[in-house]
Amino acid sequence: MAQAHETRARLCAAHGWDESLVDIVPVTASGDKVLDRPLADIGGKALWTKELDLWLHEGVIDFAVHSLKDVETIRPDWLTIAAILPREDVRDCLVGASSIAALPHGARLGTSAPRRAAQALNLRPDLKIVPFRGNVATRLGKLAAGEADATLLAMAGLNRLDQSAAGTPLEADEWLPAPGQGAIAVECRSDDAATRALLAAIDDADSRTAVLAERALLAGLGGTCHSAIAVRTVQQSGSWHLLASLFSPDGADRIDGRTAFTPLDHGPIVALAADLLSRAPDTIAMHFSGAVTPS
Repeated sequence: MAQAHETRARLCAAHGWDESLVDIVPVTASGDKVLDRPLADIGGKALWTKELDLWLHEGVIDFAVHSLKDVETIRPDWLTIAAILPREDVRDCLVGASSIAALPHGARLGTSAPRRAAQALNLRPDLKIVPFRGNVATRLGKLAAGEADATLLAMAGLNRLDQSAAGTPLEADEWLPAPGQGAIAVECRSDDAATRALLAAIDDADSRTAVLAERALLAGLGGTCHSAIAVRTVQQSGSWHLLASLFSPDGADRIDGRTAFTPLDHGPIVALAADLLSRAPDTIAMHFSGAVTPS
């Protein structure tokens, strides 16, 4: 809801509208209804989009607001990402300790994200991973109730909820975030030219360049909700660079790679995906299907 309100505020500011002219239609996604099992076990990222996709298809709503990291890599042709808002903080935040190294031996880390679990176990094989799902308030509540010793949350979500002091940010160059983390995507119907034109006013070019590159890597890898993928896109002196790491679920194996690219050419990113898969041991490769394209 915080993301929906931000989107409305930006859209209205861009066009000089009163915010009362844009209605926010709440929906509880399936991903928010089932919290006792890992997302990958109950349908994956489609659980965050299917209700909104249906409403878009039926014309109940004109556009939908998503956390981009929760949107499937391959989307239906009749939908388009018409705007990507200026990207928030991409970092993860550790709540319950000052650093991964500072966690006690055998500490329980609450997360249901394969990337976070594998990245933590790669650094600290002694940690115990405790399944943790739910929104920010739910996970902080589980932590307060003693279900885990620490947990990881996205700084972007904490910032949007004015809870940035909840924990310690992990530097993104050392602890790589998820593809698309911190980005808000606004989707509408591809044939709705009027809505696309209105949403174009709040599209951030640099944020789009970064997250589309990260999604191109996902497509090249054939990653799923079971895949532990971490990625960081940075712009330095006018050049774009993408760093990526793949992990085995237990964190024991890791491979890294990086490439430079231009906004209009994802060829180097596709090549990086192929290189990573060619070097990946079976413990990693088995969780990727290789390049995927829209059907």
